[in-house]
Amino acid sequence: MVENGAMTLFSKIYLQPKSTEWVVFVHGAGGSSSIWFKQKRAFQEHFNLLMLDLRGHGKSKACEPALNKYRFKDITEDILRLLKSKKIESAHFVGVSLGSMLVKLLANDHPQRVKSMVLAGSIVSLNLKARTLLTVGNLFKGQVPFMWLYKIFATIILPRKNHSSSRALFIREAKRMEQSEFLKWFAMTKELKNALRQIRKELPSIPMLYIQGEEDHMFLRELRKMLEGRHKLLEVIRSCGHVVNVESAPRFNQLAISFIQRNL
Repeated sequence: MVENGAMTLFSKIYLQPKSTEWVVFVHGAGGSSSIWFKQKRAFQEHFNLLMLDLRGHGKSKACEPALNKYRFKDITEDILRLLKSKKIESAHFVGVSLGSMLVKLLANDHPQRVKSMVLAGSIVSLNLKARTLLTVGNLFKGQVPFMWLYKIFATIILPRKNHSSSRALFIREAKRMEQSEFLKWFAMTKELKNALRQIRKELPSIPMLYIQGEEDHMFLRELRKMLEGRHKLLEVIRSCGHVVNVESAPRFNQLAISFIQRNL
């Protein structure tokens, strides 16, 4: 997508003529805007929607400014530029997995842009298994095709039979990435410690809801620890893994839409 002579993030807009409210959807690493296919119809009944492909993902290729390496701030600034190009002053945000981290980081730096946040499959801390996975990835990232690593990661994060649809979806979407883009994104793990510290900051002025799968063995326990004493901020969906918007779409849609409507 070219805006004012510069290549920006690819995005899709779905309008609801009876609403002035915007909902922006931010996918996770290796995904694309297509992972929200089970949200489009339900959310469009109530809101205007902006679904984007992050830099190097989906159809967002050769984005400007060109960068030799990525930082989390570069990615949130991409999103901010897209909002400006679409003349969206503020919106409700829905993120999944790494997308939830990006939404929270954007809210930290630009709170006036974020009316509310629905954070699905949130990553707020890394347990031993997650840290080990990243260590192994860093050891082998330049030596093997990135899809080998991605398939291993997807299988470990989404191990159960009922996770198979979301696992297959993310593997399919990740195949559209280039090796060079994967390496830039994976290199951002060096910033994870600081980024996780930032997303754990409270933002009482912005309504926030976490939606997590009961079977999200990598991240749910750490999230519960962080939210101890603040259980109203968390909804846990039973018999569901990391990618709750795919595995339990009707329940996810109900929770997210109701939350946003309460915070218009």
